Amino acid sequence: MNKMKKINRYQNSVLIIGTILAILVLAIILFPHRNVSLATPNKIVNSKVTKKVAPKVKKVTQKNSNLPYSDPEDLQPAGSWKVKSESKAHPDLLSLSNLWIRVSIKGNRVYIMDGNKPVYTMLASCGVYHNGKSATPTGTYAVEAERGATFFNQSLQVGARTYISWHGHGTYLFHSVPTDGNNKIMKNEAKKLGKTQASHGCIRLSIPDSKWLYEKLPVGTKVVVKDK
Repeated sequence: MNKMKKINRYQNSVLIIGTILAILVLAIILFPHRNVSLATPNKIVNSKVTKKVAPKVKKVTQKNSNLPYSDPEDLQPAGSWKVKSESKAHPDLLSLSNLWIRVSIKGNRVYIMDGNKPVYTMLASCGVYHNGKSATPTGTYAVEAERGATFFNQSLQVGARTYISWHGHGTYLFHSVPTDGNNKIMKNEAKKLGKTQASHGCIRLSIPDSKWLYEKLPVGTKVVVKDK
């Protein structure tokens, strides 16, 4: 009896296993194996991530409408009074075929001219404006004989180094940025060079530029002074 029960159990187990195998075979036939991706259904495209670089902005220098000529690229920043206005060497004035000087009061520039061409540009400060008129007279003049290493005006309590007269025989001068009674540079005034009108009528230049004119500018050189 017990032997028959064991046989029945064995047969049942075989039947169950056979059934399971049949189901598996049927599943394989009906549902073929497929690669299953765990990715999202949407197609994913690998893209190279690049760092955003801000576009270079070209520096644009606004044109000063008061300038009769464009500033040269090597012109020093306005307010530079210790160095010559351009980084290049001062030109040889005697080698210029048609030397004259052009002054722009509102432009705060002095130009060494050879005919119609400016060959050297200097930062300058001319006479301040009162009621629309500058203390620096406009017109055509000529360099005069009066020149010197220093001067000091007691009534105005201001002086300068290296000067040369261009009108009034010592009244209107090209000279350095101003000095006090001890021949020391008045730095607050010197910083105005090339920025604004600042003088009582003379034309201020940097220390090297005024020294150069004092040493090299020929008497009789034409000087044209205009508002612009």
